[in-house]
Amino acid sequence: MKFAAVCGSGLGSSFMVEMNIKSILKKLGVDGVEVTHFDMGSATPDSADVFFVASDLADSAEHLGNVVVLDSIIDMDELEQKVEKVVEEKGLK
Repeated sequence: MKFAAVCGSGLGSSFMVEMNIKSILKKLGVDGVEVTHFDMGSATPDSADVFFVASDLADSAEHLGNVVVLDSIIDMDELEQKVEKVVEEKGLK
């Protein structure tokens, strides 16, 4: 299973979300999930199984497939809830 954080430029914000997802997965005791980050121009549907994007990029990310839209990329509670939901849906825990 592979998760990806995607932002407009692929630098700071997606890397921050990637690190936060890794922390959340560790807290949840979930192993076997690779987490990476991309800019919108580099992300392709086969780059990951689940893509986490900010709400301002939601329309641009529709082509990627399984997209989780974050209302706030700095809200750890929101990110944790959404990561946990994906973990449960995918049977990773």
